[in-house]
Amino acid sequence: MSEAAVPAPVPPSPVPGERLQLAAPPVHASTAEARTYRKQRLAAALRLFGRMGFEEGVSGHITARDPEFPDCCWVNPFGVPFGQLTVGDLLLVDQEGRVLEGRRHVNQAAFAVHSQVHSARPDVVAVAHSHTTYGRAFSALGELLKPITQEACAFYADHALLDRYTGVAMDPEDGARTAAALGPHKAVILRNHGLLTVGDSVDAAAWWFLQMERACEIQLAAKAAGKPVPIDHRSAVATREQLGSDLAAWHNYQPLYTRITRDEPDLLS
Repeated sequence: MSEAAVPAPVPPSPVPGERLQLAAPPVHASTAEARTYRKQRLAAALRLFGRMGFEEGVSGHITARDPEFPDCCWVNPFGVPFGQLTVGDLLLVDQEGRVLEGRRHVNQAAFAVHSQVHSARPDVVAVAHSHTTYGRAFSALGELLKPITQEACAFYADHALLDRYTGVAMDPEDGARTAAALGPHKAVILRNHGLLTVGDSVDAAAWWFLQMERACEIQLAAKAAGKPVPIDHRSAVATREQLGSDLAAWHNYQPLYTRITRDEPDLLS
């Protein structure tokens, strides 16, 4: 038999009776361990946002609730490029925006919104917001995403629209309006502003943001090309039940986390 005709090796089969283990979010032995984990995921998510161009000057921020002090959050500092941010750069900030740990300033406009969302949603661990191209373009339409693709169904009847623009968010009232519009959902479109997503982990909040930005891009492209055909209500709900949980988001996000930490291991310092 020639070398070219040699068959490829066959991967070994699982041991009969052995149950394959599906990866799951870790359970931490201490709050210190949980804090380190969240900070690492936060720094990685910010690096990913930077790599994908989700950065506009000093705009853009992701917050992660501290596991020991739930009224405090970790956040990226004002003015530090996403692509250079490390775990050691992150700030611990209280509900009033005071820096409790860290050496830099916090984006007050950012925390005016994030603190109110965290306060209104104790189930939320992380909040993501940035001024992305397609998110801003879609937000200018003042409408919701439609279930025109399988992935968009994750947001079907599970996102909201803040149908007003009140300028740069600088006080708790602005944040309270965003939190009220978000309600119990995973995401909100801020009209003439952009997107905001939440999750029960940094991974989930980041994944929903990435997917919502992509859904905005696809819906804009589909509308420009013609009249999109939506998925029917029953199928959209069933698809959301399969793809729309924070656990599903966590699983989908793992390859991205693995890639960014292997490519840029300095982010963990």
